[in-house]
Amino acid sequence: MPRRNVPEPFALQVGTRIRELRYERGMSLADLADASQLSKGHLSSVEHGLAAITVGTIARLARGFDLPPMYLLTFPAEDERARAAELMRELPKTEVKKIRRQVQDQLAARSR
Repeated sequence: MPRRNVPEPFALQVGTRIRELRYERGMSLADLADASQLSKGHLSSVEHGLAAITVGTIARLARGFDLPPMYLLTFPAEDERARAAELMRELPKTEVKKIRRQVQDQLAARSR
């Protein structure tokens, strides 16, 4: 994908999110590049909103973070659902399953 000279706003937002996740995990640019099988240069361009990121790149980055891809495109500061997803990301999978069941039960009770 071509590199831009000026960051595209949404690409920059995604890049900032990727950088936040990388810092959170204590990963260097090289660490994430290796884990996601991307070049450091491309990853740097992605983080700065200068690369046209593809679905394939999102999938590789998600694997590098060991996260579902949705978390790369979730912006907790912007939406209550995204805040909830961010909190869920911190929980063990067993706890997430319990919460999912509770939400399902609440939704089922509403539709009765």
